[in-house]
This record gives sequence, structure tokens and C-alpha cells, in this order.
Amino acid sequence: QVQLVESGGGLVQAGGSLRLSCAASGRSLSTYAMGWFRQAPGKEREFVATISWRGDITYYADSVKGRFTISRDNAENTVYLQMNSLRPEDTAVYYCAAPRSIATTAQMMRDMAFVESWGQGTQVTVSS
Repeated sequence: QVQLVESGGGLVQAGGSLRLSCAASGRSLSTYAMGWFRQAPGKEREFVATISWRGDITYYADSVKGRFTISRDNAENTVYLQMNSLRPEDTAVYYCAAPRSIATTAQMMRDMAFVESWGQGTQVTVSS
């Protein structure tokens, strides 16, 4: 099973930026769609962004569209989430996710039912 390790979280003021990284080991993810999800206190985990294995197709939650950018470096087995214009409502633990099947598309990965592996999460706190 693949191991995912997120990094890059922290405390930032509203309007600021952070870049999250997700490093994978144990399996090459170069041919798998990947995704980012988040969970705020007292709320359910929710989809943030997904990316196809080529990196040419991306999906975003409406709440982050235009502010967040998902990308990947298959040579480094790493996925990124660039977060700009951060808002207090973006405060959450952010999780990297990998699917069960190579056949899972970026569109399908918006549904957590297709996720097999989760990272440990990285805390993002946005102050007002």
C-alpha cells in the first residue's frame, strides 16, 4: 500500500498563501489520479481538488475555485496544492488521497469512496 506524507501547513493571515506537498512512497503514483480533501472542526471531510495522472485534467470544489491550484510532479511522486487568497473558512486539516484503482479518474476521485490511501494530514489555520 502506498504511504502519503503531507507537509507545508501552518498559520497564515487571511489573504496569504501556502503550498502543500504530498510525497508518496511504496508505489509509483505516476499513473494514478490524486486528490486533496479537507476536514474542518466539527465538519465532515470534503473534496478540495483532484488531478488526472497526466496532470492535464483538474477538478476543484466551488469554494476554492480560482484560489487553489493542484499540480503534480510524477518524476518526484509528489502532488502539490497551491493555496492563495486564503480565508478563515479554509481552516482545516488537509489530506492527500490516492485511489484504489488505476482506472479511477480525477472526476471519480471527488468521491471519497474511491480513496484507498490517506496521508496523516497537515493543519492549515487562517486567521482573520
